[in-house]
Amino acid sequence: MTPTRILALETSTDACSAALCIGEEVRERFKIAPRRHAALLLPFVEELLHEAGLRQQDLHAVAFGCGPGSFTGLRIAAGMAQGIAFGADLPVLPVSTLAALAQGCVTQCGRRPTLAALDARMGEVYFGAYAAAENGLVSALGEDVVCAPAEIPLPPGRDWCVAGDAWRSYGEVMLARLPAPPVACQAAARPRAAAVARLAAQAFKQHPGCAPAEVAPVYLRNNVAAKPGVER
Repeated sequence: MTPTRILALETSTDACSAALCIGEEVRERFKIAPRRHAALLLPFVEELLHEAGLRQQDLHAVAFGCGPGSFTGLRIAAGMAQGIAFGADLPVLPVSTLAALAQGCVTQCGRRPTLAALDARMGEVYFGAYAAAENGLVSALGEDVVCAPAEIPLPPGRDWCVAGDAWRSYGEVMLARLPAPPVACQAAARPRAAAVARLAAQAFKQHPGCAPAEVAPVYLRNNVAAKPGVER
């Protein structure tokens, strides 16, 4: 049987990454490069496909970190995923950026429940709680939300790992919400395309993905217009 081949894109934060999943193997390009996502992403994709000896038409699907995150970054990944999918007649697999963030934490810290949180600016955070299954892949314990740091909705449990820059920006307030100190804190972690690829490959086993025209970023915040002086 031909191994599943999925290209994944992730540009929801200041990091830019692309990954190619072929069966169980995942290759990735990753760079922290604020405002350079549009310039870096396509070369990353071309390098990965060239190394694997593949064309875009040889893929089974394109995945991308669909949000929440930087509005500009989300549009870059969504637009490129749609463009590749349209051109190669492929389905698209949207993956939560908070799920990808939690997946990276699980890969580093073992199968522990994870609270993933990104700084949403304007005094708010993007937040999601995730648990890891026996196969090491995460699933959501509730909906991803945008809220004040003091209002993050915690599921039952104590031995949490925490990941994402919101734990650095609002650490004192958010940690006070926990019933016990976290087992591990990865405040410098970013969502990565390798995690998007692994989650997408699992999702692809259950459903074929979306048509490119149906895909849109998930902003969570209704007001997506940047306010003066606020960096998105």
